[in-house]
Amino acid sequence: MTSPETNLIQFRAAEQLLEARDPRGAVDLLDGVIEEHPEHRGARLLRARAYFLAARLRSAEQEFQWVLEREPDNAFAHFALARTLQRAARDQEASAHFKLAAALNPRPDFVEAAGFEDFSPPEPGSTEDLGN
Repeated sequence: MTSPETNLIQFRAAEQLLEARDPRGAVDLLDGVIEEHPEHRGARLLRARAYFLAARLRSAEQEFQWVLEREPDNAFAHFALARTLQRAARDQEASAHFKLAAALNPRPDFVEAAGFEDFSPPEPGSTEDLGN
């Protein structure tokens, strides 16, 4: 068992490896962190991104799904899962996750990927789009 400090250093190093476009190196570091902390969502999400960049689409999909089972309102995880499914030529499944990502967080890139022309939620307290 490694110390919490070592796990944190490995996590941060994995982030840097991912930035440097070394997803395999990032996965190697994250495997140890996740082995000791299997419920660490940040490490799982980072490993999913690394799998995606390494073109390990099935592994990426499984990790993104793991995160979404625990955080169904994680817009980034929906978006990244959609990109993974899209890359695997599963466009219909991807579309649903793009739309969920945009609904959860109307960032311009999420909205564009969802195929929405514009998406801005109604102001709190308004009855706009409620059929009133």
